[in-house]
Amino acid sequence: MPELPEVESLSRFLAEQLVGRTVDRVYPVAVHALKTYDPPITALEGRSFDAVTRHGKFLDLTAGDAHLVIHLARAGWVRWTEKMADAPPRPGKGPLALRVRLAADPDGDTGTGTGTGTGTDSGTGFDVTEAGTQKGLALYVVRDPLDVPGVARLGPDPFAPDFTLAAFTELLAGRRSQIKGVLRDQSVIAGIGNAYSDEILHAARMSPYKLATALTEDEIGTLYEAIGTTLADAVERSRGLPLRDLKSEKKSGLRVHGRKGEACPVCGDTIREVSFSSSAMQYCPTCQTGGKPLADRRMSRLLK
Repeated sequence: MPELPEVESLSRFLAEQLVGRTVDRVYPVAVHALKTYDPPITALEGRSFDAVTRHGKFLDLTAGDAHLVIHLARAGWVRWTEKMADAPPRPGKGPLALRVRLAADPDGDTGTGTGTGTGTDSGTGFDVTEAGTQKGLALYVVRDPLDVPGVARLGPDPFAPDFTLAAFTELLAGRRSQIKGVLRDQSVIAGIGNAYSDEILHAARMSPYKLATALTEDEIGTLYEAIGTTLADAVERSRGLPLRDLKSEKKSGLRVHGRKGEACPVCGDTIREVSFSSSAMQYCPTCQTGGKPLADRRMSRLLK
């Protein structure tokens, strides 16, 4: 699932490509992914993109007073192309959910700063795709991003100036939930999902089962620093990469998440996993739990 670092990298890439460009045609291929109808998605046609920003794990493409807000869910992605097919896409069972075709730039500028002045770049645009059979991709066209329920309920962004240690300490106060769940709760902190919560807790040398309310002042400070450095490092690793390489870069940069059975890069212990109904978390016993493996709750239920 794309999380804050990947969506941040997507937003930066799309901002470079889209700002100042005009939408020629919009093709909503997977109608089930479209969550709004007023204004219609065709209202984007003829408008120029003014900005591309991010709200947690939501992309926000602004065109005048309209916002195309995209939540990529578990398996969504954005694919940029300089040579888009002329024929409209056909609805079907493929991964394509939305196609946005850009109008030809009079100066021939493709958005990369290398225009030739030929004005022949009408095939430029992007696709929003979703792999797999579990469909969670969501597309919204709204006048205000806060009209999207998921955006309206977001907590503070870890990259925001007001996400200070004091603010983080206040967020944790009185929360008797396990810290893994707190980090993933989008209404507490925006943008962190399953993968980077594993990475942050490993960097902080903290058990995912530890209660947020039980953290000491020093532990809160360590966790706060781990959030900032882990996310910033992930964004920096992605800098300058083409969109097609962002997913593989994420996987290669993870130290514990998705690495069950491998050696911990810090201590050499074997990385363990706890499975849940629809996800799993990974951790290092030596680094995070005093050498004690955590109970796999799914297996525990099966053994009862």
